[in-house]
Amino acid sequence: MSRRVNLPGAEELFRSTVPARGAVEGSPTASGEPGPVASGRIKHDEKMTVYLTSEELLAIEQARLTLKSMVGRKIDRGRIVRAALALALEDLEANGDSSEIVGRLSE
Repeated sequence: MSRRVNLPGAEELFRSTVPARGAVEGSPTASGEPGPVASGRIKHDEKMTVYLTSEELLAIEQARLTLKSMVGRKIDRGRIVRAALALALEDLEANGDSSEIVGRLSE
């Protein structure tokens, strides 16, 4: 049995953790101001614990693997959650009562 450790490649180790110039601005909202954006791979100061069902966790893992094959690099679950959160908040800001998140939470 091999004891070899699987380490990340140089591209992952030396990637930039600072957003590219202009990348911090989101899509314009209904008010014309930039909306929320996913923070991506930066140092985060706050932590939030979220409990998921087994099915939800499996769906995130499947999405992570699908995104890995589409993007061609590792995508972690936190990054997926932050991107989804940014999309939901942007939709709420732009569409208010008719946003997707209001519809799902009203069910």
